[in-house]
Amino acid sequence: MNFEKLKSIRQKYEELSAEIVKPAVISDNRAWTKLVKEHAALEPVVQKYEAYEKNHRDLVGAREMLSTETDPELKELAEIELDEKTAAEERILSDLKVLLLPKDPDDDKNVIVEIRAGAGGDEAGLFGAELMRLYKMYAEKNRWRVEDIDLNESELGGVKEAVFSITGDGVFARLKYESGVHRVQRVPDTESQGRIHTSTVTVAMLPEAEDVVVTINEKDLKIDTYRSGGAGGQHVNKTDSAVRITHLPTGIVVQCQDERSQIKNRDKAMKVLNTKLYDRMRESADQAYADNRRSQVGTGDRSERIRTYNFPQGRVTDHRVGYTMYAIEDFMNGDIDELLEVLRIADQTSKLEAGLE
Repeated sequence: MNFEKLKSIRQKYEELSAEIVKPAVISDNRAWTKLVKEHAALEPVVQKYEAYEKNHRDLVGAREMLSTETDPELKELAEIELDEKTAAEERILSDLKVLLLPKDPDDDKNVIVEIRAGAGGDEAGLFGAELMRLYKMYAEKNRWRVEDIDLNESELGGVKEAVFSITGDGVFARLKYESGVHRVQRVPDTESQGRIHTSTVTVAMLPEAEDVVVTINEKDLKIDTYRSGGAGGQHVNKTDSAVRITHLPTGIVVQCQDERSQIKNRDKAMKVLNTKLYDRMRESADQAYADNRRSQVGTGDRSERIRTYNFPQGRVTDHRVGYTMYAIEDFMNGDIDELLEVLRIADQTSKLEAGLE
């Protein structure tokens, strides 16, 4: 255990504690918010380190008592305390190792969610709509804010493509393991012979690049406007309010038709473009790590099949960790914390095994 690092973290925490109460800092809301977030991030480590120090003092005291005490009853009590404090120290040190793991700098970011129907025709689109509902329900349970950006629906009410943002505390940290191919196995409503069909939907969880500078040259953009389709009323359908932006150097295309205002749609589309360019930069920077990483969870590649939803058997299986849940209805209603926690622990375990401290 790197105790010098822990002492340094505590010193930084104490400096921040003094800084965030200064009137000059409080008056600058942007600077104050940044410092408060940094302070909050260090707090769990400091608290656990102080718990270690207290437990270690008790452990040393129990050892001293055991070596000097002559009274049989007191010696027995010292032995019990020694066992308890030794076990507690092992637990605390294990927790500290996890807390000291390198944190994903994007964990605190908001998320741009992209859901696209894959193989399976109309059934894939219908399941895409159900996944969109799942993530929106999960966001609601966590009191996160959801904002629609673009929606391309099928005639049966399915989703060919859906883009929306989720804003809140630690959104990406919770949802980043959802990126990948989601496979569904069930009997479609349109199937008269009762045969099970297999369809796929691709999900991408992109950390929103709010505080990241991504240089975008206006000359590299091709901006088209068009009339919105689908629901939205006569006003939406009669004006060229929808916006499509093509980033010529990369070929990335984004669009937004959720707002009635062309300006608002353009702003939302630019936010998505900024996020996609940042995601591309992020993937490139992380490639060496991803190639060498011995993770059960995987890299979150959108081409990787991560999960199967088997409705006839009522089960959801995540293939990265070999974990199966038999409560598919609850899961589809946004009750996904159990599986997300399993994925988080598997990710941490793999990093510890790789010696990433």
